Amino acid sequence: MADHYYSQQPSARSDRKKIEAELRGQKLQFVSDSGVFSRDGVDYGSRVLVEHIELGQQDRVLDVGCGYGPIGLTAARLVPRGHVTMLDVNERAVALSRENAALNGIGNVDIQVSDLYEAVGGRTFDVILSNPPIRAGKAVVHRILEEAVSHLNPGGSLWIVIQTKQGAPSARAKLEACFGEDQVTEAGKDKGYRVYRAIKA
Repeated sequence: MADHYYSQQPSARSDRKKIEAELRGQKLQFVSDSGVFSRDGVDYGSRVLVEHIELGQQDRVLDVGCGYGPIGLTAARLVPRGHVTMLDVNERAVALSRENAALNGIGNVDIQVSDLYEAVGGRTFDVILSNPPIRAGKAVVHRILEEAVSHLNPGGSLWIVIQTKQGAPSARAKLEACFGEDQVTEAGKDKGYRVYRAIKA
């Protein structure tokens, strides 16, 4: 596999930079680096997802493929009495997420290196969020969707963002196969990105 953001240990030479973003009305600072997804700024898909997710203040949230943290850390701000677990296979991304949590004074998070859901075992959550790693391939993306079902509480929801041209129709079909056709809705769309919500019956 080529060395990119889905690599466990990126070989790209470190080249750190600081970026700022406003997400859901929250002003956040991030340290980014080479070898992680969207290092130059929060990508549009993540922004679209963050704008559409619905969270309760006490929700237990899981961010699968957290990168340097924009989705999970924003979610943590939106669940002040809840908790967010953030996972990524990329060790550099996980280290950055931990640094960014501290940088923004966010304490209700747990950030771990994990190949998809591996690190959370049999734990379940109220909400799972993911901007799936398209470059890792369709099999990986579909595993995120399939395995979400067993990691959700009844009534819990999976929210994903995916570009139409990068497989949104097949992702929706996969969600309907896993969750049931009536449980999947398009929660939003913007500039070719689609946000899907799937609810565990």
